[in-house]
Amino acid sequence: MTTALENLTSTFSALLGAERVKSDEATRKSFALGKMLPDCVVSPGSEEEVAAALGRATELGLAVVPCRNGTKLPIGNTPKRYDVALCLREMNRIWHYEPADLTVTVETGMKLADFQRFVGKAGLWLALDPPFEAKASIGGILAANSSGPSRFLYGQARDLTLGMSVATSEGKVIRTGGRVVKNVTGYDLSKLFIGSFGTLGVITQASFKLSPLPALRASFRIRGQELLQIREFRRQVVRSPLGVQAVEFVDERAGRLAFEGQGLGGIGKGPELWIQVAGVERAVRRTGEELERLASMVGAECGSIEGDEAEAAWSRLRDFPAWLPELYPQATLLRASLPPAASEEFIAGSGSALEAAGAKGAVFAHLGSGMVHLCLLEPPREAALIGQLREAAVRLEGALILERASEELKGEMDVWGEAGDALGVMRQMKAAWDPTNTLSPGRFVGGI
Repeated sequence: MTTALENLTSTFSALLGAERVKSDEATRKSFALGKMLPDCVVSPGSEEEVAAALGRATELGLAVVPCRNGTKLPIGNTPKRYDVALCLREMNRIWHYEPADLTVTVETGMKLADFQRFVGKAGLWLALDPPFEAKASIGGILAANSSGPSRFLYGQARDLTLGMSVATSEGKVIRTGGRVVKNVTGYDLSKLFIGSFGTLGVITQASFKLSPLPALRASFRIRGQELLQIREFRRQVVRSPLGVQAVEFVDERAGRLAFEGQGLGGIGKGPELWIQVAGVERAVRRTGEELERLASMVGAECGSIEGDEAEAAWSRLRDFPAWLPELYPQATLLRASLPPAASEEFIAGSGSALEAAGAKGAVFAHLGSGMVHLCLLEPPREAALIGQLREAAVRLEGALILERASEELKGEMDVWGEAGDALGVMRQMKAAWDPTNTLSPGRFVGGI
């Protein structure tokens, strides 16, 4: 007598081939969402197969979560159902590539690091440097709208995406935008899917505008004794015409976690800014001189970091969500999105709140773009502390989400916070794009 699991496996095997469907426990555990495991993992090899798998899942009333290497799976609410993990690791092809036009179309199962190596041969890059670059897929980065230090200069995924193909839960493939700049007629639907966490459709291909690799990059470490110095220095940099690529902040504890034992020089006392500058040699040199002048104006110390030391430092700053849980497996990661001018105020206020609660935290922040990552190194004793931090972010016209948290904590509060007046519209969009609630049900804002 065949079991329901055997029937499920045979159904998808008939569509994709038996080698593309796995239901063994080890594979299922590798795609766990908290304590939830999928019944099977399917790995389509083309966007047509993705659409076919989604259409069949919809017919069978199954819930599907798109993924690749799982770097974004900890983000979001625990889904209401999780039957099938739809893995895009087989989709790694470049479809269109015009180096002279700075455009490319790629399947979204390709890892970003592999993609950067490919276009780097022509002296180009996709100006995104999110966490988990070695493992994260292009599809996961787009679905989460993930970004990193270079967002300060180049913007985020929405600014770099020209068009995409999306497989829907109805078993269709739609195309948005195109392969060249300024080619959108009507609504720019690409921006709708970026940041939707796979709840509206599965992004199967994406077209990007590329940038030339900078001729030279230089890194500077700004050390201050007080947050006030760092704030004033950041203001001076933002107001200046300097060609700064990234402005990264670490408080004292975050600096120790990131750099101690990494061969990155002395560990400072007090907060630090890490500045990356990109351009031709003459411009980089002049920018470095101006940074030193601005630092002296606010009483801070400015030093240059070069070579392998600089590369290692930026890797630690960018990838802290990857290595921090290795040091603190129970750490809770919060992300506040704020007006850049309010970043330091939030950092100061959150520090006071943590101290009053007897909690231990560390702060990493993209100060130039207003993204503040607050790492609670031990599980908070009560959700009220996070509620207090969220209220502080809202007062500053921002928002706060839980990027990584225990299932118990997720059960006590919504990961995304209040959606506000837009929730009704978002529910309508979910109903229009995924009427059967097949894709990641309950994982997104407001339980969508």
